[in-house]
Amino acid sequence: MAEEAGQPSRYVKLTRDLDGPAAEDIRPGELNQPVAVPQLLRKRCGECGQVLPEMYQAPADEPWTTGIFGCTEDAESCRTGLFCPCVLFGRNVEALRDNTPWTTPCTCHAVFVEGGITLTILTALFVDPSSSLLICEGIVCSWWLCATYCGTFRQELQRKYHLKNSPCDPCLVHCCLHWCANCQEHRERKRRLEDNADPITIVSPPPVQEMSMAMNHPTITPQNGASRTVVAENDDVEVIPL
Repeated sequence: MAEEAGQPSRYVKLTRDLDGPAAEDIRPGELNQPVAVPQLLRKRCGECGQVLPEMYQAPADEPWTTGIFGCTEDAESCRTGLFCPCVLFGRNVEALRDNTPWTTPCTCHAVFVEGGITLTILTALFVDPSSSLLICEGIVCSWWLCATYCGTFRQELQRKYHLKNSPCDPCLVHCCLHWCANCQEHRERKRRLEDNADPITIVSPPPVQEMSMAMNHPTITPQNGASRTVVAENDDVEVIPL
């Protein structure tokens, strides 16, 4: 209507390349595509996806508070890890994953690790040496798979507390030093929880105050010596509707 009235139109027809020799018209809906704007791109956490501040810097990996051979520093975990490693492993997994009960990883550990060790001993004692070699090879392969399974939880612990690989890769640690690694993870988790524990402040409520009848109804002695009780103004007054 603006062109019919003699006024130039304020709308410009968009093309792909206005400077090109053969300009193509933009089809409807082609402009409604997502555009990457650098100013809107934010750093996000790799674990939860939360937007991080611009000045955020990832914390450096920290060393473990105890060494891999420091099992005697905690006598309780040392005894549990030596005689019942499946129970200690289940407690460590339960602390990392709230929705996983400790009985599930404990059962898996008892079946594959302790069961594999028992099967190896029985194979070496009662099976023909010519066929026991093949069985031992299968057990070694299964042991590596169990070490990989246990190493995944060690990696989760390292990501949670930003710990270094000590002394080497988590899966290799569980493959060579499984009992020591199990006790070390328990000690690390226990000490981290003790450091993050806040003191609890207990506030006692004030005592209940009660008013006696003498305070509500004071006695006044007039000049003639007769005692008379005065009703306080804050006493309850019965209101009878008309």
